[in-house]
Amino acid sequence: MLNWITRGVRLSRQQRWFTTEVSKGFVGAVGNTPLILLKTLSERTGCTILGKAEFQNPGGSVKDRAALGIIRDAEENGRLKPGGTVIEGTAGNTGIGLAHICRAKGYKCVIYMPDTQSQEKIDLLKMLGADVRPVPAVAYENPRNYNHQARDYAETVPNSVWTDQFDNTANAYAHYTSTGPEIWEQTNGNLDGFICSTGTGGTLAGVGRYLREKSNGKVQVWLADPPGSVLYSYLTSGGKLFERTGSSITEGIGQGRITNNLGTEVKYLSGGLHIADEKSIAMLYDILDTEGLYLGASSALNVVAAVELAQKLGKGSTVVTVLCDGAYRYQSRLFSKKWLQSKGLLEAIPGHLIKYAVLD
Repeated sequence: MLNWITRGVRLSRQQRWFTTEVSKGFVGAVGNTPLILLKTLSERTGCTILGKAEFQNPGGSVKDRAALGIIRDAEENGRLKPGGTVIEGTAGNTGIGLAHICRAKGYKCVIYMPDTQSQEKIDLLKMLGADVRPVPAVAYENPRNYNHQARDYAETVPNSVWTDQFDNTANAYAHYTSTGPEIWEQTNGNLDGFICSTGTGGTLAGVGRYLREKSNGKVQVWLADPPGSVLYSYLTSGGKLFERTGSSITEGIGQGRITNNLGTEVKYLSGGLHIADEKSIAMLYDILDTEGLYLGASSALNVVAAVELAQKLGKGSTVVTVLCDGAYRYQSRLFSKKWLQSKGLLEAIPGHLIKYAVLD
């Protein structure tokens, strides 16, 4: 018999959303990821906390969906032809998704990225055959920003496309047509809130729009924001964009502007939550210990936000968030006592969990 945790939610043997067909290569395997009940957190809160396991996409992250959606859009519109080159400015996971899909489809791949990203990501991109070009991390307004360098380079390469993940709304549309419907089907429409962080804005806008429309506005859609981002203050100030200050250990999320993707849905958001790095790192270790999930920092931030939103909505509520990727691409930092200490975060890990920080 189902208890209060699984009331109205399709889980385990009751799932009917998955496919029994053989996937057609890498591209065919993108999407249809599980929705995981976070049992311990659900029991602690008296709510149902669910995580969309996007780390189970074949390229290992939620960005596989955006990468595929953007490339399909370029193909369908005749901007990308066989043998062409895909060029992007990316903090990591979108580039990895693009590199995988380029290998599967026979395209060349060039990635511009901030030189602050983890070595694991850079190495993986190179292993996937991408031409990786790390550049100094400068503000979006600077013409040497990695996004602008990618755009400018694409203008010099015949049969190429700059995928423009931040402002190309094919990104959000990919989530509107896949991630959102999957979540609705997996919960049988019985959810009260959806929350996640945003870099490009594609996931939040696409999923948020689908759930808002499908539920006739019943499902609340919230933004989770790390330090160093202006989006939380934008929401709480009534639409004022303040100068970006501070930084976060999370990679690929947070923003200093309203992207075109986020702009498609931002006015409909129900609210936002600011999540400190201390909370994210504590949750990263907690969820490893209690759920056996080896997640990256942005995923941990999303889980913190889901718990806080569920508490706002009240006992018995159901909240879904996104488990963006695993910790494998960040482990040399997130499980290093020396690195955590340098960021002032070692003390944020509960004493009984410090045993997982196995790297010096």
